[in-house]
Amino acid sequence: MENMNRGIVTSLSAIGIAQALKIVTHKKLSGKWDWKQAFTSGGMPSSHSAGVAALASYVAANKGARHTETALAVVFGIIVMYDAQGVRRHTGEIAQLVNDLEDSFVTISGDFPSLNYVRREKELKELLGHQPVEVLGGALFGVALGLISAKIENDERRNRKREQKRLSAVYRTHLD
Repeated sequence: MENMNRGIVTSLSAIGIAQALKIVTHKKLSGKWDWKQAFTSGGMPSSHSAGVAALASYVAANKGARHTETALAVVFGIIVMYDAQGVRRHTGEIAQLVNDLEDSFVTISGDFPSLNYVRREKELKELLGHQPVEVLGGALFGVALGLISAKIENDERRNRKREQKRLSAVYRTHLD
């Protein structure tokens, strides 16, 4: 991973793992395995929150809390998490109301044929956002993954420096 941007890899890994975890949490809640959960929005944990929290904690662990990159990652992360549990969740709730309203129109049009109402083929998607606990779960998972990734990178860097010093000492010994 030396030639790759570890922050991006860490963030995308958090998103992928969080999406996979949705299968497990869905099984725990419903008792059924549903592999489609890995490709859905909403659910536990929030992959949006996991991704931005992983990036922010990774950057903070490497650059420090006072660095501009940390500030950018944290602020944009907060915006994403707020959106995931606020705007997107409310949009899903509105979609549910519209779908329920359409069901009522279908029932009423059965009683009044002159209404001539034709039901849409596809309902609006209702599960768009997250409950606050799902955002928190994703954020905690992301922070843990970001800190682990930063520690692994720092350990690798420390080991490389130690090995360089050892090789340098061996080289100097052979020169003498």
